Amino acid sequence: MQNGGDQSAIETLEQACTDVGFFYISNHGIDLSLIDRMVVQGKLFFERPMAEKQKILIDRTIRGYLPLYYRSYEGEDRAGTSHQEGFWIGHEQPVDPHRPLQGPNQWPQQPPGLRAAMLGYFNQAEALSTALGRGFALALGLDSDVFVPMFEQPTSRLKINHYPPQHHPTEANNIGVVPHTDSGGFTILWQDQSGGLEIQNKLGEWVEAPPLENTLVVNIGNIMQHWSGGRFCSTPHRVINRGGKDRYSIPLFVNPDPAVTIAPVVKVKDYPVDPFNYGDYQLDLWRRTFPVAGIPE
Repeated sequence: MQNGGDQSAIETLEQACTDVGFFYISNHGIDLSLIDRMVVQGKLFFERPMAEKQKILIDRTIRGYLPLYYRSYEGEDRAGTSHQEGFWIGHEQPVDPHRPLQGPNQWPQQPPGLRAAMLGYFNQAEALSTALGRGFALALGLDSDVFVPMFEQPTSRLKINHYPPQHHPTEANNIGVVPHTDSGGFTILWQDQSGGLEIQNKLGEWVEAPPLENTLVVNIGNIMQHWSGGRFCSTPHRVINRGGKDRYSIPLFVNPDPAVTIAPVVKVKDYPVDPFNYGDYQLDLWRRTFPVAGIPE
């Protein structure tokens, strides 16, 4: 998307981000065969013995294996157990004590094709994220490149999720993923045909976001909500796998550089958030979301 792009598309995007915070995109440019390869490799990984997966347990940089039935938000009212396991990667980076979210990825020995599939998808999905960032800027009435400096060294994370089937879950703290909002800029999600993603509308009702063939789901995160001065909404969502079979999804969490100071990029009267450092914010939130990662205080 460039300055002066398709105005009707920009207006539709602005309405979706303002009214819902979620939308579908088609013709997204990501190779569908690459998605297929990533899902196949992900299935092979999740089928490996637990002891083998635990060797690359998620670390303090949020890279590696997130174990099934992990706990989130310990000590808070929303504490819960997620009926999900996942595998995370980010950009390959050297360890830097001044950048605690920076570091190398952890890769399993098996399956050998997982690394190439994930890195290939990561590259294409990030290209899409750049185009979406321009679209968000135009939807806010700004220059299309306004968000580019925010992502010089992004803390984006790619994850593949596995949700075993759930039979009649009755408690909010024991579902696929507990209700939450995404902490970063925005998320690009591929989901299989199992269903299970639900978003909370402005009446507080949980509404299904069903899978649509050959589309991706995009949702606004907390940081884009702040950048927009509250015009765009970061919407609570959850996952309950009622489909009776294993569910797989692939989210790319598009997160800015940890050195960036987060403040509205548009003038909004009385928006009640003071500027804050993104790296400190993300570290604190990941610490509470994933206690298993052992992020130090």
